[in-house]
Amino acid sequence: MQLLLIWVLNALALLAVGNFVPGIHLDGFGDAMIAALFLGLVNAFIRPLFVLLTLPATVLTLGLFIFVINGLLFWFTGSILKGFVVDGFWYGLAGAILYSIFSWGLTSAAAQLMRKS
Repeated sequence: MQLLLIWVLNALALLAVGNFVPGIHLDGFGDAMIAALFLGLVNAFIRPLFVLLTLPATVLTLGLFIFVINGLLFWFTGSILKGFVVDGFWYGLAGAILYSIFSWGLTSAAAQLMRKS
């Protein structure tokens, strides 16, 4: 049940990002759900490999290269899915940063509400 709630909250975060960043387009909530699922899978399986392969660049930039990886994977996800479009790398970078912030905020708020009840 908790996994389903996190998935829905991530989809809502993705919809919010689509409203804030002009270069990110979502066709609807269903497409946001699919994109959130795909982003989760990409972050679980592909991102660790990229982080490992780019470890020297990440160390040299004091960790800032992680933002580049996140932006590229966000952009990559937008290029694969039909109802989720990211117009370019810079929109992907901005979208990845906002998506992380919104997702963290919604998940934290839900966790606080669940603890109180």
